[in-house]
Amino acid sequence: MFAAHAFTALLVLVAPLVARADVTPSEPGPGDTFNAGATCHTTWMGDTNSTTEWKNMAIELMTGSNLGMVHLTTVATNQDGTKDGTFTFPCPQVNPYSAIYFFQYSSPLATDRTWTTRFTIASPSGQSVPPPNATQPDSNDAIPWGTGALVDPSTAVAAPSFGGGAASPSGAVSSPPASVPSAPPAVPTKAPASTSSKVDDSSSTDSSAPLTTGTPANKTTTSAASVVSFDGRLWMSAAGLVAASFMW
Repeated sequence: MFAAHAFTALLVLVAPLVARADVTPSEPGPGDTFNAGATCHTTWMGDTNSTTEWKNMAIELMTGSNLGMVHLTTVATNQDGTKDGTFTFPCPQVNPYSAIYFFQYSSPLATDRTWTTRFTIASPSGQSVPPPNATQPDSNDAIPWGTGALVDPSTAVAAPSFGGGAASPSGAVSSPPASVPSAPPAVPTKAPASTSSKVDDSSSTDSSAPLTTGTPANKTTTSAASVVSFDGRLWMSAAGLVAASFMW
C-alpha cells in the first residue's frame, strides 16, 4: 500500500521536470555593448524536451519598460530553438544609444516567450548615454529602462503573428504580456538582473521582465543553474521515495 502511495508521489515530483521546457537566452547580458553597424549577436540554450515547440523560433529586437514592451524589428525567423544556437546580424542605428534594448524569443507552438536582459546599442564610435529612466513605472523597481527607436523605421521587419502582441515599427507600445516574470534566461518570477526572462501566455498576472544593471554580469545563466539545483533536489527526494517503497 505504501509502495503505491510512494509511486504516486514520485510521479508528482517528476512531472514538473518533464513538463518544463523552454528556450533559455544566455546572451547578451547586462554590461554587454554592441556598436551600431557592427555585429550584434544573441545566444540561447535549446529546449531539449521537445522537437517541435521551438522548432520555428523568431527573435525580435525590443525596447521599453517591463510592462510596456515595444517591438522595433524582427531580426530572425525560422530558427531551431530545440538546439543550442547563436544568431548574428548587423546592429541597427537606434535613438538613443543606450542600455535599453533586449531580445524577445517566441514560437507559434510555445505558450511561453523568453527574453534576454537589457544591453547597450552604442553609436558607431562606441558612445552611449545612461537609460533615461531609473525605475520601472508602476512597480518602482530599480531597473533602468527607456524607449528607443530605429533611426530608419523603414528598415523594420514586422513582428511575427505569434510574438505576443508586439508593436508596430512606429514605436507604439505593445500589449502588456499576460505575465512577465523576470528571470532572464528563460524562466519565471523576479530574479537577479544577470538572468533572462520568460512569460507564460496562459497566466494573467503581470510581473517584471528583462532586467539590467549598470555593471557587467557573468554570462553564465544563473537561472539555468538554479533550475539544475532545484531539479537535483527533486530527483533526490524522488529517489528517497522509491527506496522507501521497496523497504515497505
